[in-house]
Amino acid sequence: MPTPEPKPADPDANLKAAELQRAFAVFNQVSAELTQAYESLQGRAASLTAELAVANGELRRQYQEKEALSERLSSLLDALPAGVVLLDQSALVVALNPAAMTFLGANAMGQHWGDVVRQSLEPTMTVGEWLLGEMRVSIAENALASGGGKIMLIHNVTAAHGMKAELERNQRLVAMGEMAASLAHQLRTPLAAALLYTSNLGQEGVSDAARVRFSEKASGQLRRLERLIQDVLLFARGESIGRDVIPASDLLQEAAQTVEQLMRENGVEFVTVDGCFGAKIVGAHKALYGALVNLLENAMQATPAGGKICLTGKNCGDLLEIAVRDNGPGVPPDKQSRIFDPFYTTKGQGTGLGLAIALGVVRAHGGAIELNSVPGEGAEFVIKLPIGAAESES
Repeated sequence: MPTPEPKPADPDANLKAAELQRAFAVFNQVSAELTQAYESLQGRAASLTAELAVANGELRRQYQEKEALSERLSSLLDALPAGVVLLDQSALVVALNPAAMTFLGANAMGQHWGDVVRQSLEPTMTVGEWLLGEMRVSIAENALASGGGKIMLIHNVTAAHGMKAELERNQRLVAMGEMAASLAHQLRTPLAAALLYTSNLGQEGVSDAARVRFSEKASGQLRRLERLIQDVLLFARGESIGRDVIPASDLLQEAAQTVEQLMRENGVEFVTVDGCFGAKIVGAHKALYGALVNLLENAMQATPAGGKICLTGKNCGDLLEIAVRDNGPGVPPDKQSRIFDPFYTTKGQGTGLGLAIALGVVRAHGGAIELNSVPGEGAEFVIKLPIGAAESES
């Protein structure tokens, strides 16, 4: 029986087999890549899981530390002798520590801070200090960095204020003791002159015109003695500070009216520039008026005929600046540091207490006096006073 001849290979079948082989090869390659990617993802997931565990542990530690710190801060605030008041964005009291409750009362919680101030606090002449019943307190405020609002710190400064007043009084008494010899000399000179003039009144043969002249000179020396004694007493006891609400423009006008005639008689040009713009100061009207007139008279005595003196008031926000400037010879540099010392004077007449008294009055009102002077170009005394609470609240 004859053997059948093999059939010829199908070219299509061979092509399909080759394609299948290539497809299997690609599949195997993709599978290997997926397997490798999966293993890589597993490793990354394990690494992230470990990092997350470490991060969670750090967060738990930080949270525990913050809780401990919060407890310590809470204990510290409770033990703090200063009052701490927390205000929200609407200025409502949202937290008080025990000291603040003692100062303001527990009913301050939830109230507006402005209402708390009006109910419990009375402003003083010192910026940032208030009267709280029998206490004197200082209040400082700081804005909170996050969430808005403010934190108010209340300190009892009653003892410190009393010590400051006592120190100032002792300083005045020390100055009085150190300058007693100078005072005795200044008292003896006008007293001796007055005795000489009055002794001439009793002599025979003195004409009526001479008697009148001697009487006038004796009266002048006695008035000088009276003024000296008044200045000494004023410096020794200090000036009591009142609660007068004083429009700054009125103070300038009153002082200007007092010295205008004297300026004309001495041939000095006098100019007033009012830039107070409604500013008010709180204190003793009589004392501030006297201090300002004293500076004006001092400038007049230093300015020769034909010179010029300018009185200026300027509203500088929280401060009122009142300047007395002249174009006289000025104050020499070696004397500027002593110009406010008690009994120190560069004039033949005078007690040397005028500037010291003016400085004391201004300091008692929470202000200061500055001297700006260049020899040959005149001098300028600048009074700086805090604008009163009545002005700032309006």
